[in-house]
Amino acid sequence: MTILSTDKVKLNVSVKDKYEAIRLVGQMLVDAGHVPAPYIEKMIEREDSLSTYIGGGLAMPHGTNDAKAIIQSTGLAIITVPEGVDFGGEEPAQLIIGLAAVGDAHLDILTSIAVLVSEEEDMQRILNAANEQELIAIFESGMEA
Repeated sequence: MTILSTDKVKLNVSVKDKYEAIRLVGQMLVDAGHVPAPYIEKMIEREDSLSTYIGGGLAMPHGTNDAKAIIQSTGLAIITVPEGVDFGGEEPAQLIIGLAAVGDAHLDILTSIAVLVSEEEDMQRILNAANEQELIAIFESGMEA
């Protein structure tokens, strides 16, 4: 099972708030078999205690530490929200990446993604991806570097 696949990517999504965005990426992780449904509530619990907004238009919702035990496999779910959604940062989040990671894998994944989107040019390529395959290719090339 790959951590990222076309069934876990949705482009140009419109959401009413950060909770709808979290539920959307959370449900994609559930549907792909990475986590059971209760993980979504743990993602919301995490967001309520500490924003998962990273900066530069990126939010990375994930579960609480006590939710680690229910994660079945490492995976990412990505949505792009062109008009942005408020996650409590200086600017709205346009890239929301749901994360479920076994063990300490989340630290490496967070670091790789943060480096990838820290370049404005790469962030624009991600937000302007024509389709799911193009977005996945950007992530795969960026995360291997």
